[in-house]
Amino acid sequence: MDKQILREIGLSEGEIKVYLALLKLGKARKTELASKAGISSSKVYEICAKLQKKGIIGVIIKDGKKHFQAREAKRLMDFFHEKEKRLEKQKKELEKAIPFLEDFGEEVENKAVLYEGIKGIKNIYKNILDELKKGDTYYVLGVNYGKSLSGVKEFFENYHRQRAKKGIKVKMLVNHDVKESLVKTIHDKSEVRYLPQYLINNMIILFYKNKSFIFFLAKDSIALEIENPEIKKGFLSYFNAFWKLAKE
Repeated sequence: MDKQILREIGLSEGEIKVYLALLKLGKARKTELASKAGISSSKVYEICAKLQKKGIIGVIIKDGKKHFQAREAKRLMDFFHEKEKRLEKQKKELEKAIPFLEDFGEEVENKAVLYEGIKGIKNIYKNILDELKKGDTYYVLGVNYGKSLSGVKEFFENYHRQRAKKGIKVKMLVNHDVKESLVKTIHDKSEVRYLPQYLINNMIILFYKNKSFIFFLAKDSIALEIENPEIKKGFLSYFNAFWKLAKE
């Protein structure tokens, strides 16, 4: 028999030895049981008391002497079901406690990461596909394709095709001067508005969840990622203000 299942339902090594010995013996006194189970006789009463509490062995008095006896093997299922009930109760109590425990947690450490080069910028967008799921939305302020960057528009054509296929939404404020050159796939599962001329610049701000990215599209691009909920909240406020000024 594989003893692992007995361990998994909560029996200790000593309890397993005593229980299996009693199943073979039927009933036994302390000394005989200790010998059969291969444990010290001084531990028999302690272990048997625990097994009695679990409801899988009992005690009978024969000729004025105490004998231990294993109960039917199916009593293990009773013990298992009782344990299930306790675990379910503990689970519900833990679920109630989680919000309070979270309040005691330390603040999440702010994180800043620097990305270099066009490849680093592309990785930001690839991470969006990995980290967001269907129905999620991210935001971009200042959409542009940089100047004379080979392969950039092709990358975004393919990227937005994958984004839309996955069901990820985007709200973007696009520089007015690139309105006519936007890749076609950008319009699927997106909301697009165009910044007025006086707000156009080459800086791009992108954010989702608690992550914010600031970068320029250039041959020697550098992007800064900041993971901080307050900074993301601030960018969202700016975005919403500019959204009201922008045109469809």
